[in-house]
Amino acid sequence: MATLKTIKELGDIRGKKVLLRVDFNVPISKTDGKTITDDGRIRAELPTIKELLAAGASVIIMTHLGRPKPQSAFEVESEFSLAPVAKRLNELLNVSVEFATDTVGEDARNKVEMLKSGQILLLENLRFNQAETSKDALQRAEFAQKLADMADIFVSDGFGVVHRKHTSVYDVAKLLPAVSGKLVQKEVEALSKVMDNPGRPLTVVLGGSKVSDKLGVIVNLLKIADNILVGGGMAYTFLAVLGYEIGTSLLEADQIETVKGYIQQAKERNIKLLLPADVVVAKEFPASETGDAELEGVFVSDAIPADKMGLDIGPETRKQFAQVIENSKTVIWNGPAGVFEKSAYAGGTSAIATALVHAKLKGAFTVIGGGDSAAAVRILDNCETGKPFSEDDFSHISTGGGASLEFLEGIALPGIEVLSE
Repeated sequence: MATLKTIKELGDIRGKKVLLRVDFNVPISKTDGKTITDDGRIRAELPTIKELLAAGASVIIMTHLGRPKPQSAFEVESEFSLAPVAKRLNELLNVSVEFATDTVGEDARNKVEMLKSGQILLLENLRFNQAETSKDALQRAEFAQKLADMADIFVSDGFGVVHRKHTSVYDVAKLLPAVSGKLVQKEVEALSKVMDNPGRPLTVVLGGSKVSDKLGVIVNLLKIADNILVGGGMAYTFLAVLGYEIGTSLLEADQIETVKGYIQQAKERNIKLLLPADVVVAKEFPASETGDAELEGVFVSDAIPADKMGLDIGPETRKQFAQVIENSKTVIWNGPAGVFEKSAYAGGTSAIATALVHAKLKGAFTVIGGGDSAAAVRILDNCETGKPFSEDDFSHISTGGGASLEFLEGIALPGIEVLSE
């Protein structure tokens, strides 16, 4: 990975306008359309914003939120407006945050013009502009120039989007003096430490729904891991390969041969591959947003009833996983162990997070690889203390789901590479 340029290398930026690309793609309550239910990505960005303000710069923040419908002309969809983000950022910083109702239109240009040293402006959702994600190079170039014309410097700090070759991530970086922010630096350093110089033993904990979502990650981690623990929906394809009855649990039949290959590689490389010994089952997937499917018990993994589905790892598996995790020097976790959004099936995910807490206390370097795993530790409680987890319980919680996965696959990330060109 190329060495990243930092804000300090810019020298004196007092009075300069800084265009800051962040990832404030945060979940907002569907009930009122205003309440941010997890502000972790916003809080993770505060150190960079504070550093820029302290240096005397004015900060123009740009981000996307959700996936608005592509429009040929700028058009606001209220569901994806960044107005609630501006409000929350204001509360967290205790600094007035101006909000532009467009991105490169009249309101944005006027407010940029009025922006003074130490002030912040948040632009409306970048994806209300089709050019942000367009594959048309000319369309992207025109949009990039309009964004760049508003500032003197570009700081890239949205790790969750650095795997995308989008206008605000890639093209703008070619038009202004461009450096990385504190969050991107922290992310790259943490993930590089896992991949390039891990303390041993290195344990990889994988979960989530599908094997197919993590094909490249598994291939790459099979080269360096000492232990691989597999939970979540993806575990049932592994169990099926062993000839176990998995009932109506999630199965990716088209990945059977691939998984056979993984199991063989782990054996050849003397990697401990640990699969669930027991699972928590129900008759059906919980359909209600608020309710749980009826819990029907715990079964050993080779005896799941034909009409039942596994929705979480069982108590014996939690013990086995915890023992391996707590005796590791490096742990990276990506993907929940079960349907953690439902209390009946959150126990396995909470147990893994709790084991990571113990591992860190014993000196291990522990990384949560973004996505649902990061979301889980923000809403679940420690299964021993009953108290919420804190950011300090782990060495690093990544803000990038897809970006983290591609980094772990060894794929070059466009938004990182462009900063060192």
